[in-house]
Amino acid sequence: MKLKFEIPKTEIWQAVQEFKGELLTVMFFTATINLLMLVPSLYMLQVYDRVLGSRNDITLLMLTLMMLGAYAFMAGLEYARSFIMIRLSARLDMKLNKRIYTAAFERSLKNGGTNAGQALTDLTSLRQFVTGSTLFAFFDLPWFPIYLAVIFAFDSSLGWFSVVGTLILVAIAVANEFVTRKPLADANTMAIASTTTATNNMRNAEVIESMGMLPNLMSRWFVRHSIFLKLQADASEKSGTLQAITKFVQVSQQSLVLGFGALLAVDGKISAGMMIAASILVGRALAPVQSLIGVWKSWSSARSAYSRLVTLLEENPARRVPMSLPKPEGNLTLETVTAAPPGVKLPVLKNLSLAIKSGDVVGVIGPSGAGKSTLARLLVGVWPALMGKVRLDGADIYQWNK
Repeated sequence: MKLKFEIPKTEIWQAVQEFKGELLTVMFFTATINLLMLVPSLYMLQVYDRVLGSRNDITLLMLTLMMLGAYAFMAGLEYARSFIMIRLSARLDMKLNKRIYTAAFERSLKNGGTNAGQALTDLTSLRQFVTGSTLFAFFDLPWFPIYLAVIFAFDSSLGWFSVVGTLILVAIAVANEFVTRKPLADANTMAIASTTTATNNMRNAEVIESMGMLPNLMSRWFVRHSIFLKLQADASEKSGTLQAITKFVQVSQQSLVLGFGALLAVDGKISAGMMIAASILVGRALAPVQSLIGVWKSWSSARSAYSRLVTLLEENPARRVPMSLPKPEGNLTLETVTAAPPGVKLPVLKNLSLAIKSGDVVGVIGPSGAGKSTLARLLVGVWPALMGKVRLDGADIYQWNK
């Protein structure tokens, strides 16, 4: 039995697939940049082992010019890589924004005005993830074993020393993710709820003021906001502790590698140039891991935004092109319609049948909650019927091009 991993073909992923050429170009640039990252170690190795031994100024000059040329080329690739990703993120936004806007609008219709703006905020988070350093950290990560192989070529004990240090950093990162994921997710959920509550209250400021509801509504918002602050502080405190430990391990490892290299040089196992080059190379090898640890929060936020957008788009499929029909005359018909507000299971209207001819004036009266507003929304095609049909001139009202 063969296990096959397949990435779910969501709308967002399919949109990303259209930029496969640009992504492959960025990956090629990343590979070249990471190869050029070996230049400092090679330069230091040549200076210590070749220039200082021969005392040749021309050799030093040529090595320095080659080093500067490599750095300039690397800077150009960095600029090109960032330029491509910025343009790609803008094009991705332009490809998805109308679809996401429409889906958020559909959800607002179904759920009675939830925080539809969160979807566009999530799209912004996704775009910033593409343009920021987070994505580059993932591109750089596959080069860690290559740097590690070069360190093993210097001396196997140096290589194993680097492996142990890396495993410690990874263990701390996993612990950080484990202890902060749930508090951060809960804090994010509560932050969205708190912001939604405040936004809805501000939208009805005049009514709230006239009825003296501000203290009670503010207390309700404050409870949610306080829970958000507590959850965020809890997660940040745990993360801060682990980040301090990570910093200690990183700094200590850099110095310990140099000391360990000096010990090997004293024993004659490596040269002085290899000692310095290995110290630089270990720092370069750990850089992708350290970068990934540093941007993990951004990655988690982007992952949450992506999940919310995928759910939004799956729950609200793209609208079908409505049917082109003749100019309506205005005859409305309800055929055994059962309806309820979005999210409410108990029907407000049951088996309602009604025929209204064009030009008729109809008055609908009844107590609060009788279903007057629900009926009005059905007649204009805002809310769908649970059962039955609402027809305009004999055609389903949802088939009309509004």
